[in-house]
Amino acid sequence: MPQVSQKGQLMPQSPIRKLVPFAEAAEARGISIHQLNIGQPDIQTPQTALDAVKEADIDVLSYSHSAGFLSYRQKLAAYYGKQGIEMDANDIIITTGGSEALMFAMGSITDPGDEVIIPEPFYANYNGFATASGVTVKPVISSFESGFALPPISEFEKQITDKTKAIIICNPGNPTGYLYNKDELNQLSELVKKHDLFLIADEVYREFAYDGLQHNSVLNQREIDAHTIMIDSVSKRFSMCGARIGCIVSRNKELMATAMKFAQARLSPPTLAQIASEAALDTPQSYFDEVISEYVDRRDTLVAGLEAIPGVRVAKPKGAFYCIAELPVKNSDDFAQWLLESFEVNKKTVMVAPAAGFYSTPGEGLNQVRIAYVLKKEDLIEAVELLKEALSQYKD
Repeated sequence: MPQVSQKGQLMPQSPIRKLVPFAEAAEARGISIHQLNIGQPDIQTPQTALDAVKEADIDVLSYSHSAGFLSYRQKLAAYYGKQGIEMDANDIIITTGGSEALMFAMGSITDPGDEVIIPEPFYANYNGFATASGVTVKPVISSFESGFALPPISEFEKQITDKTKAIIICNPGNPTGYLYNKDELNQLSELVKKHDLFLIADEVYREFAYDGLQHNSVLNQREIDAHTIMIDSVSKRFSMCGARIGCIVSRNKELMATAMKFAQARLSPPTLAQIASEAALDTPQSYFDEVISEYVDRRDTLVAGLEAIPGVRVAKPKGAFYCIAELPVKNSDDFAQWLLESFEVNKKTVMVAPAAGFYSTPGEGLNQVRIAYVLKKEDLIEAVELLKEALSQYKD
């Protein structure tokens, strides 16, 4: 019998999606599930984006340029300019989601056997992208007590070898909600300059910074223009996860020419979704003001509810719409599965993402879960009550 690849066997399961079969089985039994496991906002997609697709005058649904529509890239450059980030349309390649942008970045800067350093916990698919590229992730653990702030630079330096090609950060962070400050980015800038590394910043949650804090982009670290690669996406910003439109952005011309070869190999990003994404850039600031206010209210509701549960600790997020919670359980994988298989109150239960899958260090995060506060406030309140009851019943 033909064998699948070793790389395929090593590909990690998604901690976010691996429990879906258990959720489907629960729903088949008539159980309603509060899904706190996945970052799918319930926020309305801007009407201008939806209308652009409905009103598109298209006779042939054709390929676009491999880099994406020039008009979209120009408009995207102008959007960054309004945020104080001077970019040219040629510094941007439109991708099929932020995921493809990360794959292009990984493919453009690494060879099999190379290494990337990532502060953990981190977005679980970074593990998958690294495995697909034959690259080893070297983790640097950030602490729950610090709210998952940037670990000491000395810890990064301990991991640097002649195989190290990049440091990857997510800012604001998924799964932690941590927002890196200017001083932390300055420290990373000095490090990548010293060791001649790339700094990849996943900034798909850039709009969502709370408590008067400001998002700081790596693209504003102008002294390391040759080192910086920014990943972006419309998925969370405009509640357009299904559009699958992102981009890779860098002022490094050689890097972008290399990424362009990967873009040409997959032909082009989806045409209709680019039409929607370009139109979404006309969304007024009032939309984001309302969304941010809503997320802050949801965050505060969730954190207060979780902290009121005996034995639960929460690292309060400063951005994005996730938090990491420590639970009084030994193994959150088992607990999350039990929630779907064996627990319900009035035909309702909760789905969470076990946090161990957001670490690459074995044994880390076993008693943690990632919770996405993407549900309405009343649903979050009910979900927390269900979680409280579940923890009172659960036996490791």
